[in-house]
This record gives sequence, C-alpha cells and structure tokens, in this order.
Amino acid sequence: MKQYLRELPAIYTLQNNVQFLALLEEQQVPFNKVTEWLQEEIDHIREALLNNSWKEEQISKQVFTEYIFQRVEQRAIDFHQYFVKRVINATGTILHTNLGRARLSEQAINQVIQVAMNYSNLEYNIEKGVRGSRHDIIESILMEVTGAEAAMVVNNNAAAVYLILRGLAKGKEVIVSRGELVEIGGSFRVSSIMEESEAKLVEVGTTNKTHLFDYERAINEDTSLLMKVHTSNFKTIGFTASVSTKELTELSTQHDHVLVYEDLGSGALYDFQHHGIGDEPVVAKVLNSGVDIVSFSGDKLLGGPQAGIIVGKKELINKLKKHQLARVLRVDKMTLAALEATVKSYIQGNQETIPTLRDLLLPLSIIKEKADQFICELREVNHGWKFEVREDHSQIGGGTMPGVEISTFIVAISHPDIHSQHLVDLLRLGEPVIVARLKDDKVLIDFRTVTDEEVIMMIKRFREII
Repeated sequence: MKQYLRELPAIYTLQNNVQFLALLEEQQVPFNKVTEWLQEEIDHIREALLNNSWKEEQISKQVFTEYIFQRVEQRAIDFHQYFVKRVINATGTILHTNLGRARLSEQAINQVIQVAMNYSNLEYNIEKGVRGSRHDIIESILMEVTGAEAAMVVNNNAAAVYLILRGLAKGKEVIVSRGELVEIGGSFRVSSIMEESEAKLVEVGTTNKTHLFDYERAINEDTSLLMKVHTSNFKTIGFTASVSTKELTELSTQHDHVLVYEDLGSGALYDFQHHGIGDEPVVAKVLNSGVDIVSFSGDKLLGGPQAGIIVGKKELINKLKKHQLARVLRVDKMTLAALEATVKSYIQGNQETIPTLRDLLLPLSIIKEKADQFICELREVNHGWKFEVREDHSQIGGGTMPGVEISTFIVAISHPDIHSQHLVDLLRLGEPVIVARLKDDKVLIDFRTVTDEEVIMMIKRFREII
C-alpha cells in the first residue's frame, strides 16, 4: 500500500477546508490544536499504509480527507468534555469508593462556591488583622462536635495516620494487635505506613485473639503508642477476643510515657446504632474513654469532603501542627469550607441535610415510591422490556460497616433479546453515566442512592435506549 502515500492530503490543504474552519468557529477549538490533530491522524494513516493494516476498501485523497475530519470532529467533541463527570449511582452502595464516596450537602456546596469565587480568610485573622493559621479555621467546631481539647485536618485519614506515627513515634515502638493490622484500598497497610513513618511495629496477640496481658508484656521504656485500629472494612467472627479502648487507656495510665492512639477509619459523628445500623463507635464516645488521640475520615460516615481529621489532647495536636509534614499534608480552602459546613450541620441539628445520613436513614416507603414512578413512566413503551420491583439490600460501602445491609427496593430489568451486560454497558457509556448492578442476568437499579432529579434523568435515558 506504500504507493498510496502520495494520496495523503497536505496539512495546508486541510487547513483551507471548510470543515477546518467550522471546527475553529463552531467547536471553538484553537487553530494549533486542530492542526496538531490533523497531523496525528495523517501520521496514523501513513503508519497503517506502511504496515499494510489500512482496512478501508477505497483509497483516495477524498477518502483520506473525510476519514481525517471524521476523527478530528470526534476529538473536538471530546476536547470539551471533562474527565471528572457526574455519575448516577444506581448501585445502592452509599459510600461508593469508585464513585467519589460521600456526596456533599447543599450547604457545603454553597460554602465551597462562596470561598472559591472570592478571597477568603484562609490564613488571615480578621479580628487582629494579622496572619492567621488555616488550622484554626474549623478547630473550634471540631472540638465542639467531638469534645476534644484540640483538632486539625489533613488531606485524608491515611495522611493522618502517617503524621501521627511520624510525629509522635518516630524511632520508637508502637504496639498493635495482629488482628488489627488491616489493609484498606490501594494496598494501604498499617504495617507499611508504620515502616515509612520510621516507627517500630510491635505485633501482639494472634489474628483472632488479643488479650490485655499481650500489651502489658510488650510495653517497655521504648514504647511510644498503644495503637488501636478500628476494623472498619472487615469483621472477625467466631472464636475471637480483643482489647477495648477503655482497657488500653487504663493500662497507659500505669506508664507515663505511653499514649493511646485509635485510628477509627470511617469515623461517625452520629450514632447509627439508635437505628439498628451497625456498631460504628461515635468519635465523642471514643474520646470520652480516655484515648489521647484519634483520627478518622471526612468523606465516609461523616458525609463531608475527603479529609483526615485528627482530634485529641491539645499538647499532642499542637506538636503535630508544628511538624514539617503538616504543611505537606494540609488541605485547601475548598476542603475546609465544605468540612466546616458539614460539621456545622451536626452542631445545628440539621444532619438530615447531609446526603450520606439521608440515604442511610431513608424510609423504605420513599424508596419504593421512586421505583414505582420509574416503572410507571416506562410501562407504556416497554417493547418487551420487563421491569420488576423487588425487595433487596443496600451496602454502606467505603470500607465502612462490613457485613451491614440495609433493606431497600430495587427494579430488576431484563429483555429476552438483549443481554444484561449489554444494557449495563449502554447505561455506563451514555449521558448521563448510570452505574447499576448486575445479578442473575438482570440489571438492578437501587433507588436508595438515586435522587428525585436522577429518577427523571434515568427515565429519559431508558426511553432513548428503548
């Protein structure tokens, strides 16, 4: 096919084509960018011809030109698309790690917009008219909601764990139960982060059983922390035993140089046990047990932005604030704005405005109403499609409350001539992006995590597919 190389159009010829001008004017793509795409497509065709891999039957300058502009026009469409985009979570998993975990409340979003669009007092003390610290911005409300002496925020809980270990236990021993040496998403392991922090891991007990005497025997003059890691992403059942935070704090009082640190992982400011949901400890109650320092996530059960929140004794928090890593791991103004608005909702008693809590506690009657509305709107245009409302269970997700399932209603969708995997793909690759579950050759839509607005959007999308 090398003889056809002369049929490739020249760049200047393509630039004088009306389609080139349309891309500049209608698609609003810069001249240099369109030219770059044209050259890349020409290079692509040249390589295909040289490798005898060009698949089009007809070969001519006109065919090449049409092919090039077809490809470039698609690239122009993609050029204006954002890589991070809205997704409708129809899986029922409330804290879906792959889908961004917690959704922000309207109050948090409005606060982010105000702070992002304008200048702010991020590091400015308005009362004194001097430089301030971003650590001070929401410390007081975190102290109020948790009962802690002091608080600070870093960019996620993994960062919080690292900062605490590095800042309080570098070169010293940290005692951890073998049953709590967890691994979370992305192969993040407590043992590995401890190695990176240069703290010395001392494992005690066994996988299923750890007793107080295991800690007692391991404590020596080089011990810095007794670390308790909340197993928020798995459960050990059967022949098990563990040591409570209260027992560890009582043990630490017998050794002046030993502190107790609990990594709560998810971190709840609301007691879900009142609703019979899981057994996640509330941060304030953990602090009341006498623990010295606690860390937890902002974008899990708290329902805010990604953040690592550290609360505890003032002396320890102040030491961490002064650590060089505090600047490396600090959060930006938008995270602080979203977190402040979220935490204030707890203080003001407006937890129901936080989407994570709202979805977790959503009454079954409301979920069924959404499912019924969805089916009712599509019943007249089903063309062989089968829509069936069923009782099912939603997951919490996000490495939170393992094994806990919440009753829900789903719509099971199937068609005799269309494979369910094909339908899942159509939903995922369309606009809006809809992520659903697949089970027993049926597509499952869980309406616990679908808003009223999204129900309408899904109805429209299904009409297009049908």
